Amino acid sequence: MTTPHGNHMHTVDLETMKLREQVFDYARRRMNYDPPPLDGPKTISELRAIVPATVTEEGLGGIEALSLFENVLAEATISNDHPNYLSFIPCAPTEAATLFDLIVSASTIYGGSWMEGAGAVYAENQVLEWLATEAGLPEGAGGVFVQGGTLGNLSALVAARHTAKEALLAAGKEIPSRWRFACSSEAHSSLKAAARVMDVDIVPVPVNAEGRLTGQALESTLEGDWDGIFAVVATGGTTNFGIVDELHDVGTVAKAHGVWFHVDGAYGLAAMLAPSTRHLFAGVALADSFIVDPHKWLFAPFDACALVYRNPELGRITHSQHADYLDALENPDEWNPSDYAYNLTRRPRGLPLWFSLATYGVAAYRNAVEMNIQLAYKIADEIRRRPDLELVRDPELSVVVFTKKGWELADYSRWSAKLLEDGIGFVVPSSHQGIPNTRFAIVNPRTSFESLVEILDTMV
Repeated sequence: MTTPHGNHMHTVDLETMKLREQVFDYARRRMNYDPPPLDGPKTISELRAIVPATVTEEGLGGIEALSLFENVLAEATISNDHPNYLSFIPCAPTEAATLFDLIVSASTIYGGSWMEGAGAVYAENQVLEWLATEAGLPEGAGGVFVQGGTLGNLSALVAARHTAKEALLAAGKEIPSRWRFACSSEAHSSLKAAARVMDVDIVPVPVNAEGRLTGQALESTLEGDWDGIFAVVATGGTTNFGIVDELHDVGTVAKAHGVWFHVDGAYGLAAMLAPSTRHLFAGVALADSFIVDPHKWLFAPFDACALVYRNPELGRITHSQHADYLDALENPDEWNPSDYAYNLTRRPRGLPLWFSLATYGVAAYRNAVEMNIQLAYKIADEIRRRPDLELVRDPELSVVVFTKKGWELADYSRWSAKLLEDGIGFVVPSSHQGIPNTRFAIVNPRTSFESLVEILDTMV
């Protein structure tokens, strides 16, 4: 009997089994690359010229579509896991995390409710509890894995505002005409995006000579005018430089004024695992919430941000959605991840990190993060040694920012393009205070000192 048209997409037949093996073979080939090719983007016109129509009434067939992806589309992307991908903040998942991401996709687990995904949620929560403990938060802290730092920051700030509003109403006080939150002038762009979405104002606080937000500057900027301030946001490692704000002092000031203290540690908070930098993050213990992105420096695949609350109940009260069809999920004894952020449908994106931690142990993570930091310090010494190069500032975590004397933006751009074209590395221009520079963002334990020196040698 012929399989009815439409049902064949879900039928396990010989054609499907053949496609499975082809997909598994491709996954093996991709994971066996050592290192993977850097590749690089193509223009829209270039792709239009070489990619046929793929979304058609008849379809291409799985084998042909897979071949098109492997041989054309994948080659038009840059491999984030290449050891010399050093721009933005790279992604360097462990072997175990990558493998388990395949299992998560194959298992079709809904990660939004305890009823539907209890085992997966339990495993994710073990990771969140571990992160909370490392940060110094008390027992009972917890949260949820969301898509990325932008959504994590937004969800935390929404919870902060809701908590502040409810506190004012309970005290019989007036709601401010405009809500505001304070953060450093060097804070991540996602905070500006969150302010636009929430329709609130930002109070930018000037940083000190080291680029840090301080408690004193926070007090001076607000000058006793804390009306409408519902949160203070500090950064645990800026994206551009890896600078850690004075978290303890900032948190102390926020607490003195009864204001929610949030730490944006999307990139840098993983450095609390490293012995040499752990002391920089002691103030996270004061936080009402924090985020850290495992797809950045905790060696998990895209996309995962851990959002952790000191008191998760405040997140649940803020974000729980209510509808007739959701009534079955409203069990106070169960943990529904969708209740703790601005999301409902979610995959259990924390599982690859859980599997990797369970496989290798926390000590391996501490060593890997420490290796990256020490490599940053070592290549910074090499940059100091070269008379034509100059550090913009000494590295604190694993980001090294430097300039080439006499170079303008066009010089950095030409050099960067040639570096990628030759398959050596991906290092794009950046800037600080209007002056162009470039930077190494080192979060891959397979990045070597020798390869970084090779890149420096191309700056002629």
